[in-house]
Amino acid sequence: MNVNVSDPVQQAVGAPASVPLARVRGELLTELPLDLYIPPDALEVFFETFEGPLDLLLYLIRKANLDILDIPMAKLTEQYVVYVEVMRHKNLELAAEYLVMAAMLMEIKSRMLLPRPPSAGPEEEDPRAELVRRLLEYERMKLAAQRLDALPQLGRDFLPVEVWIETTLAARLPQVNVVDLQEAWRALLTRAKMIEHHRVSREELSVREHMSIIMRRLAGGAFAEFTQLFEPRRGAAVLIVNFLALLELVRESLIEVTQAGPFAPIYVKLSHADSD
Repeated sequence: MNVNVSDPVQQAVGAPASVPLARVRGELLTELPLDLYIPPDALEVFFETFEGPLDLLLYLIRKANLDILDIPMAKLTEQYVVYVEVMRHKNLELAAEYLVMAAMLMEIKSRMLLPRPPSAGPEEEDPRAELVRRLLEYERMKLAAQRLDALPQLGRDFLPVEVWIETTLAARLPQVNVVDLQEAWRALLTRAKMIEHHRVSREELSVREHMSIIMRRLAGGAFAEFTQLFEPRRGAAVLIVNFLALLELVRESLIEVTQAGPFAPIYVKLSHADSD
């Protein structure tokens, strides 16, 4: 709320000539110039400032100790409209968003005064529900902002201090920063990779040997699940050779591969001729 204050100016006009009113370019001014005009709204005092309609509503609710979950719309709307009327005389552009909220409050008040139709159920939503939700959410955000603002800030709560310590060493060592250490470490790693010895080992795997292993596993004549014929822990190379051995046995008609349906488990067994 803005209040025009003109009393100090009027007192200054009637002040004695010996009392300096101001200092202009180093010279004391004891009398006001005859052509000096001070508009009536030159000096304003701001008692409360609000960041928007929700901030004003929350202020009125907390000031009157109202329950935010059970807002008396008639009383709140009346106080809100009084404040908006004052703002309209001061700043019409600033009061525009407040007028939108005033219309919303009047609509909620009207909906609460109107009788409910007989067809409306008992669980009809309260007209104040959306407003209460927005107020509670805004209050949580405002309290969070206040907690963040209460944290110590550089330049407001404390200032950095630099201390210069003069040493008495005869010879000062050169300054080494973090970047120099990083470059030196990367150079060491590069040299270590250049002189590193690589050893390549060769493992001989026999397809015929794995064919014999599969035949021994199927010697009983029963079905075996496809995945049971492989050992993943032995590595990819052994899995590939084992799979090639299985395909070779199928090509030579030594084993049979069956499946009950799409995506069903695959079973393997010895062929009839081989089992006989």
